[in-house]
Amino acid sequence: MKHTSTKLNVLGTEITILKIQQEDFISLTDMLQAKDGDFFISDWLRNRNTIEYLGIWEQINNPDFNYGEFAIIKSQAGLNNYKISAKEWVEKTNAIGLFAKAGRYGGTYAHKDIAFEFGMWISAEFKLYLIKEFQRLKELESDQFDWDIRRNLSKINYRIHTDAIKQKLIPEKLSSQKASMIYANEADVLNMALFGQTANQWREENPDKKGNIRDYANASQLVCLANLETLNAHFIQNGVPQRERIQLLNATAISQMEILLKDHSLNKLESPKD
Repeated sequence: MKHTSTKLNVLGTEITILKIQQEDFISLTDMLQAKDGDFFISDWLRNRNTIEYLGIWEQINNPDFNYGEFAIIKSQAGLNNYKISAKEWVEKTNAIGLFAKAGRYGGTYAHKDIAFEFGMWISAEFKLYLIKEFQRLKELESDQFDWDIRRNLSKINYRIHTDAIKQKLIPEKLSSQKASMIYANEADVLNMALFGQTANQWREENPDKKGNIRDYANASQLVCLANLETLNAHFIQNGVPQRERIQLLNATAISQMEILLKDHSLNKLESPKD
């Protein structure tokens, strides 16, 4: 199974989360470290309430769930001599909400819905903090996703922009060093139009910051920048002189930023570096 992993810290306990086919599975093995005393996941599984909850979850989410085996397990759950492991539960019922993993990130994992219930077995406090930290992680992932989309939009338009420069402003046989100077010069046309300063001026004023002026742009500025890049490429293709272009681009930037700053949905999106 292909997956990506991340970590949560819940009341001092580090917990692994695996994302598999867009679903989040949380390590019960890691969570167990927060419970006082010697307990095992099989102790939780022998509880009748646990089995009933797992059965309901599988009925809702798993069309291949083995109801016959589930009925047998449910009838035995809670008896003093009854015991079942996560591996046995999966093998007997074709369950998909739990699985055991060997090797790196090894242990028993549960779908987040089930893991939250397991958290209650640790303690009510642990469950609440687990949910809180999980929600915080999802918010961070959402913010990063929005940021990546906006940055990719800017990169696509930047390619259109640089291709126009290459076609119209860079003569054939021009050295790569001189060509890069022209690219930088044209990038600063946009920087001046939108930010009112060149890349070098920004670096001189912000010696402690990494990256460049565009890495610190907010959502409205990135949208405007993407539009300016496309517009500048159009001006270049039509032979508009640079001095005239920068004036037109600056007027466009002012107009668009006034509109974009009134857009409350964009105002909520902040750059991760802000």
